[in-house]
Amino acid sequence: MADDTTRDTNPTYDHEERLLDHEYDGIQEYDNPMPRWWVWTFWGTIVFSVAYALNLGGIGTGRGWLAAYEQDMVAFHQAHPQGGPSVDGARLAALVRDPEALALGKATYAANCAACHAADGGGMIGPNLTDGHWLHGGQLPEILRTINDGVLAKGMPGWSKMLRPEQVTAVTAYVASLRGTTPAKPKAPEGTPVAAAAPPIATASQ
Repeated sequence: MADDTTRDTNPTYDHEERLLDHEYDGIQEYDNPMPRWWVWTFWGTIVFSVAYALNLGGIGTGRGWLAAYEQDMVAFHQAHPQGGPSVDGARLAALVRDPEALALGKATYAANCAACHAADGGGMIGPNLTDGHWLHGGQLPEILRTINDGVLAKGMPGWSKMLRPEQVTAVTAYVASLRGTTPAKPKAPEGTPVAAAAPPIATASQ
């Protein structure tokens, strides 16, 4: 509360008008306004939020946040071409025999694919990956394309949008390495038999 000294030294200070009617236990509430700089900062944030929501130029990048978003998306698509990596069959075949690539592929498969295809590739919601039957082509480039683009009708997303290119190629190699293995509970074959779904596997990390 302000005392008489404050009122006497500052004639514009209206002590009585700043006292509110609210009183409790002998203590009367006093109207102590916020500092001017705080009030102007508060109103400034409101003006900024309205201008930002309306995407007005001069905020941040000078062109509005929608223009900044579009620019970022263009840069992203240039760095990550739609459809994921394009790798020839010979390089994919080499990855099938690369222990480091298979290790990355196995980790990627366990984190993203095992929920639908089972940890051993025997199939659950998704088809069995260990037999010679394939729904969307069993050659290595076809397996890569299926992983890249997904099968939205069956609930499989396009993994090229969520995984790094090296993860996509590595998991393609790992899926190929599962062919001919013996899962615990194999799902019935689906699709068309493919005699050469993948090249012969010298070593496969299971």
